[in-house]
Amino acid sequence: MDNAITIRRGGPADLPVVLGILDSAVAWLNGKGITAQWGTAPFTSRPKTVEHVGQVMGEGTPWIAEVDGVPAGTLTLTPHPGTYVPPAGEPERYVRYLATDGRFHGLGVGAALLAHAARETRREGVSLLRVDCFAGSEGRLVAYYERQGFTRTDPFAVGDWPGQVLEMRV
Repeated sequence: MDNAITIRRGGPADLPVVLGILDSAVAWLNGKGITAQWGTAPFTSRPKTVEHVGQVMGEGTPWIAEVDGVPAGTLTLTPHPGTYVPPAGEPERYVRYLATDGRFHGLGVGAALLAHAARETRREGVSLLRVDCFAGSEGRLVAYYERQGFTRTDPFAVGDWPGQVLEMRV
């Protein structure tokens, strides 16, 4: 394996692939003791969550990163955030369900997907790319997005789940 990362456009038929990556990400997080971000149950065991992932994929453009032809990560770019974050008030693209399969952590899959999202946003003539993430666990995920070129904007909470919105001008 030479760990070559390629990114392809996904579609509705990729829902099982995306869910498999999300399930693997939950298991990886749980193995690191991080249970508050996405919980402990696999995405595929939660019918409403499965439905929501499919809905988000349908509202935007899913992208699949592959390492040597094997699905390794995913994100979906939508023209708006989820309902828990106000829209930007200008055209934007929003990163949703970014995840790396646990087998591929440390290879730069997430960074490659985010760089692709920035290029796609620019290609579409939009200058604002936003994302939100879990702000718990000492803010490690927030710091990850900052290392990828995003800047913090608004903190938020969904119940007791702390979140952070970040943005990047592209």
